[in-house]
Amino acid sequence: MILEEKLQLLTDTIEAEPGELKPDLELSSLDIWDSLAKLSVLAMFISKFNRELEVEKVRAFKTVGDILAEMHE
Repeated sequence: MILEEKLQLLTDTIEAEPGELKPDLELSSLDIWDSLAKLSVLAMFISKFNRELEVEKVRAFKTVGDILAEMHE
């Protein structure tokens, strides 16, 4: 999966504005990065990558790039 595909998947998952997410963007700067977005990311990893992430791992994500780095099959 290429970077643009990962960004699009994450954008769709957390319902971000198109083009809003960049790898170096701090998640804390996003109003939409709340508990629902974190649950959506957990569900996305299960459905798209057949992987379960620990809740603590998701809580530890600091940037969009942190999430993208975990998006591998």
